[in-house]
Amino acid sequence: MNKQVFGLIGLGVMGQNFVQNVERNGFSAAVYNRSAETTEKFIGGLAAGKNIKPAYTLKEFVDLLESPRRIMLLVKAGEPVDTTIQLLIPLLAKGDLIIDGGNSFFLDTERRAKELESQGFNFFGMGVSGGEEGALWGPSLMPGGSRDAYKEVESIMKAVAAKAEEDNEPCVTYLGPGGSGHYVKMVHNGIEYGDMQLIAEAYDLLKQALGLSAQQFHEIFAEWNKGELSSFLIEVTANVFKKVDEESGKPLVDVILDKAGQKGTGKWMSINALDLGSAIPTITAAVDGRILSSQKEERVNAAAILTGPEKEYKGGSAQQLIDAVRDALYASKICSYAQGMSLLKKASEKYNYNLDLGTIAKIWRAGCIIRARFLNDITNAYNRNKELPNLLVDEEFQKAINDRQESWRFVIKCAVEMGIPMPAMSVSLAYYDSYRSERLPANLIQAQRDFFGAHTFERIDKPGIFHADWEEK
Repeated sequence: MNKQVFGLIGLGVMGQNFVQNVERNGFSAAVYNRSAETTEKFIGGLAAGKNIKPAYTLKEFVDLLESPRRIMLLVKAGEPVDTTIQLLIPLLAKGDLIIDGGNSFFLDTERRAKELESQGFNFFGMGVSGGEEGALWGPSLMPGGSRDAYKEVESIMKAVAAKAEEDNEPCVTYLGPGGSGHYVKMVHNGIEYGDMQLIAEAYDLLKQALGLSAQQFHEIFAEWNKGELSSFLIEVTANVFKKVDEESGKPLVDVILDKAGQKGTGKWMSINALDLGSAIPTITAAVDGRILSSQKEERVNAAAILTGPEKEYKGGSAQQLIDAVRDALYASKICSYAQGMSLLKKASEKYNYNLDLGTIAKIWRAGCIIRARFLNDITNAYNRNKELPNLLVDEEFQKAINDRQESWRFVIKCAVEMGIPMPAMSVSLAYYDSYRSERLPANLIQAQRDFFGAHTFERIDKPGIFHADWEEK
């Protein structure tokens, strides 16, 4: 009996779509799901007539695969991944490969890699971005772990990955050892949080200041998608405003409750950035924004008793504000990506990942949620200077922000005057102003720390560590 080339465990929508992508690109596959009913429905439906064989036990699944076996898990992150691996191990032979394609925490991936490799198995973690549509027609893939393990499936991954429009290059590459693939995916998701929050804030200001209709928003975002803001998220946003609710006849976006969920990857990034001492305020503000949105009842009560200014726009024309918001959104977006790339640089040094930041930006150009025209500019920036400490100091990004800085400050000023919260956009500007400041007020903080805790300080006029007797008579 001919054995199957690729195996997949987990037939949720992502798993079903990914394995169809694999088969469509010429690789036979075997599938297993904990629920036999799900497997039967898939095989009799979407997989009908395709070279995808079902298994109803893990042993049957493993026996369907050629050696060395190539098995990808698309199951819920956390304990389900560990449980599935432990059930698989007794059935596998040394040299077989397990790929974790879920949104696993990178330190879990590090642990699993060490455990499995010590037993003679191959393993790597791979970020998969692009949602259901990407999984089916071409996602951005972020594999990290054993280089030799990746070589076992490199041809498959290059075939199924999204292809960049500019050069038809597949949006996948080996990133580095250990948990690097899942680390890069975590940062990707954090940047996605930042992008979405910034877009939402741009919408909120324009809606409250100008009272624009959903149709007007559709036209504005569709226009923005033709310029430097061109991206999947801007395109999606434009399309959101076209959808009409069948029940009420209103734009669907206007009847959706203002509570945003999250699965935790943005929070992981914020926590890890604090651990590494890397500032990512735009992304953390986006995480905070979702948390605050979930406190709907508290906000409703607070709105009845807490006061603020009248939400009346007193600036120039409506078009002036629309254009200024576009510029402010782009400048803030630069800061969000600058923070994400700086964290990747620091993590690469801390965890010995040896990440190539320009290449990472390249594999995000298609398939993934944060795909954007803008990513080519990031790749070019790192091509100009591999050791670039921050995107803000690249010559092209310097110019991009300088050209938009007046609009950026105008937008934040309008929001403050009207009492409209723009936490991510405001903190993006504060990040920019902090990063460009030759001197910050940390001298006073150091003095305070030395005063109450004898934590010492450094001086600007001579080297060394000093302590002062602050209450000297």
